[in-house]
Amino acid sequence: MGSLLIKNGIVVTATGTTAADVLVRGSRVVAIVASADDLGLTADRTVDAAGRLVIPGGVDVHTHMELPFGGTFAADTFETGTRAAAWGGTTTIVDFAVQTKGESAMDGYERWMAKAEGECAIDYGFHMITGDINEQTLKEMDMLVDEGVTSFKMFMAYPGLFYSDDGEIVLAMQKAAENGSVIAMHAENGIAIDVFVNQALARGETDPIYHGLARKSVLEGEATHRSIRLAEVTGATLYIVHLSAVEALDEVIRARDEGRKVFAETCPQYLFLDLEDLGNGFEGAKYVCSPPLRDRAAGHQRRLWRGLQTNDLQVVSTDHCPFCMGNHHTFGTQKQLGRDNFAAIPNGMPGVENRMELIFDGGVGQGRISVNRFVEITATAPAKMFGMFPQKGTIAVGSDADIVILGPNRTHTISAETHHMDVDYSAYEGRKVTGKVEVVMSKGKVIIEDGQYLGAKGDGEYLRRGHSMML
Repeated sequence: MGSLLIKNGIVVTATGTTAADVLVRGSRVVAIVASADDLGLTADRTVDAAGRLVIPGGVDVHTHMELPFGGTFAADTFETGTRAAAWGGTTTIVDFAVQTKGESAMDGYERWMAKAEGECAIDYGFHMITGDINEQTLKEMDMLVDEGVTSFKMFMAYPGLFYSDDGEIVLAMQKAAENGSVIAMHAENGIAIDVFVNQALARGETDPIYHGLARKSVLEGEATHRSIRLAEVTGATLYIVHLSAVEALDEVIRARDEGRKVFAETCPQYLFLDLEDLGNGFEGAKYVCSPPLRDRAAGHQRRLWRGLQTNDLQVVSTDHCPFCMGNHHTFGTQKQLGRDNFAAIPNGMPGVENRMELIFDGGVGQGRISVNRFVEITATAPAKMFGMFPQKGTIAVGSDADIVILGPNRTHTISAETHHMDVDYSAYEGRKVTGKVEVVMSKGKVIIEDGQYLGAKGDGEYLRRGHSMML
C-alpha cells in the first residue's frame, strides 16, 4: 500500500481542533503537520479536504449482524452490514457472538468468527453473549479474554432465551473482576415485563404501541439499579447497553458520583424517536426494539442529550439489528411475524449507516455538543471503553488510518431508497440532516469516495481487543 496526503482540512479529535495536513503511509498515520508543503512532505496521492472536517472513523460497539432472534435472522450479513457502516463513516464495529443454552461459549465464539471471516468491509471485534453461566462457561471466559474478547453481555430480559438470574450474574461478574473484562448489561426486569406483556395480550392489546407501554421505563431503572449493586459487591466493571430511560440514567449518575466503575451508552433511536412512532397501527412495528422508544413528554430524550453533554453517558452506539417489514428479496415479512401479537415482532431496528450523520446533525448542528464531543462519543470513548485505543478512535501518529472526511454544511435526506443497509425501510425516512460523510478510509485504503464504494469484503480484519482504558 502506498501513501496518501490529506491537505487543507480541519482535523478534529476528542481533545482538539486544528487546521492540519495528515500524511498516511501504508495503514498508519505517520505525520500531522500544519503544512505538508512547508516541510516538503509528498505522497502518491493527495486529497484536498478544504472546507471539510477530518475526523476519526466511527467506532460502533453495539451491532448484531446475522443475529438469530424471534424465529428469523437479522437481515444484514457481515458483508452488507459492515459495508453500510462504512458508507456512514463507521470504520470499526464490535458485534456480539452468541452462546445459547447448552452450548459452549467457545463454540459460539468460533461460529461467529467463521461467519465474519473474509466477509467484513471494515475491522471488527466481538463481545460474547454468555447465555448459559456454568462452571465451563466461567473457565471459557478466561480463554475468550486471551482471544481478545474482553467484554461479556448478559441479559436481565428475555426469560427463556438469554436471561440470567442474579446468581448467574454474580458468578459472571466475579469472573470478570478477576480477568479484567467488562460486563455489558441489558438492564430490563424481564420477569416483571412478561407479566405486563401477557396481561396486555389477554386484553386484546396486540398493536406495536403496547410493546412500548408494557416495557415500563421504571423497570429499566430497577434493573439498572440492581446490576449496579451487583457490580459493586463483585468488583466488576459494568457497561449498561442501549440506555433509554430517565430512571436508568439517574441510577448511572448516582453510581458514577459514588466513584463506581459504571459506564453507559445510548442509541440514536432514543435521541430522535419516541413512543408515538410505535403508534399508527402495525406501521409501528418498524420501531419495535428493546428497551422501547420512550414518551417524549416524560423528558427522556432531553435528559439523554444532557447525559451526553455531562459525560454521564459516554458512548452512542446503534444496536443495529434490522428486520424487514415485507419487501425484501430474502427475508420479506420478518416484522409481520407479530401482526396479531406485538410480543412476536422481532426486536430491532436498522441504524449502523445513520449514526454518525444523525449525531453530527442533532448534536453539533443543533448546538447540543461540540464537534470534539461528537468525535469522543462516536469514536474515541468506545475505542477506549473496549480496548482498541489508540489504534482506533483517534487521528494520531501511529494510529490506524481510519479517517473520515465530512462535509459539515452538506444537507441530505435519509431514505431507504438510498441507504445501503439490507433492510426495506429506514427508521429515519425523510429526515433531513446537515453533515455528510464524503470520504472514508480504512487502514489507509480509501473505501468510500465520490459516491462510490471502492472497498471489498475481506478488507476488514478481526481485532483482538485489550482491556478497557476507561477505568
